[in-house]
Amino acid sequence: MTAAAGPGRVERHLRELLRGGPIHFTLIDPDKSPAAIAGRVAHAAVAEGSHAILLGGSTGMSPEKMGAAALAVKAAVPVPAIIFPEGPGSLSREADAVLFMSLLNSRRLDLVVRAHAMAAPVVRSLGLEPIPLGYLVIAPGMRVGEVGQVDAVPRDDPAAAAGYALAAEYLGMRFVYLEAGSGAPAPVPVAILEAVKSVVSIPVVVGGGIRTGDDARTLLRAGANALVTGTITEEEGVGPAFHGILEEVRKARGG
Repeated sequence: MTAAAGPGRVERHLRELLRGGPIHFTLIDPDKSPAAIAGRVAHAAVAEGSHAILLGGSTGMSPEKMGAAALAVKAAVPVPAIIFPEGPGSLSREADAVLFMSLLNSRRLDLVVRAHAMAAPVVRSLGLEPIPLGYLVIAPGMRVGEVGQVDAVPRDDPAAAAGYALAAEYLGMRFVYLEAGSGAPAPVPVAILEAVKSVVSIPVVVGGGIRTGDDARTLLRAGANALVTGTITEEEGVGPAFHGILEEVRKARGG
């Protein structure tokens, strides 16, 4: 099996879901939540209405951890298990797809493109479906900003974010991800999201700092096509706060 150049099965599935409105991804870190826990979290999250599981973290990943978590998730839920990579060491054939993402505002050229040149043949040989995505870190950036050595887009500079996002689309990326950072004290500002939405036609994913239904509602009203939450399930499990976020996604989808 080889990876196709155009949208594959998982991406087509996500795009079909997006035709019905915004969607939700649950991010699980296999380093903090190994296989058995990952499966339980995925099952509870999908029961609440989450549409896909992202597997990844900023550090500590290995193909073995990723593979075990992906197998557990796929045994627990019928939704895609998608790798959210920290690098080539995150790759495993057990997942359904990988976000093939460029860290747009990193000072490290390897995270912009060089690591991708090394990873691409591996992705192909593993039969993983690549989903091209531009990954943009917004201040404060948290751990991903540190590890990725980014020049974080200031929270009061919507024009800079819009420029990066439009460049990602022009370069052929099919999604753009606005990241405030795992555990950020607040989500991506509305002004930044609105500026990005005003210039791109590709789906906009937003993550970092989303802790409440109010946070979710604000971002969805500003045009987010997908929300990502991870820290909340690590800290609180799939509880009332997570339920509130998923309820807002359901409402935005007309449910």
